[in-house]
Amino acid sequence: MFKLLLFGYGNPGRGDDALGPLLIEHMNHLKLADITCLVDMQLLIEHATDLAGFDQIIFVDADMSCREPFEFSPVRAAKDSSYTSHALTPAALLFIYLRIYQHAAPPAFLLRIRGYHFELGNPLSTRASVNLEAAIKQIQQWHLQHA
Repeated sequence: MFKLLLFGYGNPGRGDDALGPLLIEHMNHLKLADITCLVDMQLLIEHATDLAGFDQIIFVDADMSCREPFEFSPVRAAKDSSYTSHALTPAALLFIYLRIYQHAAPPAFLLRIRGYHFELGNPLSTRASVNLEAAIKQIQQWHLQHA
């Protein structure tokens, strides 16, 4: 059985920054046996251990600079400027995994969902909600192809 980790991150209290956690919440409700869902406000060093034991990882985040409705791209381990910061990039987290386990993490991808408004206390914008639905459909379609 192909084991997928969906890891959404973002701040649900900052408008469209909730896109990653909202996608994970939706997928969690589906209770698909071969998908593990994880959510947090940001990526931390401690999350490197959460990546072990999967065949593939998809990080999910909101992004105000990507194309609509979303962009999907591979992520490779890299020691970037976030490596020693409070919040990590997916590439830095994969690099930490490599350092801990002495082998590469499973193949990883970043799903960036287009957001527009990230102000504290704002709800999810209508446009971001449309993009979220498109991303959910894409993940469901991907799952059908790998099931």
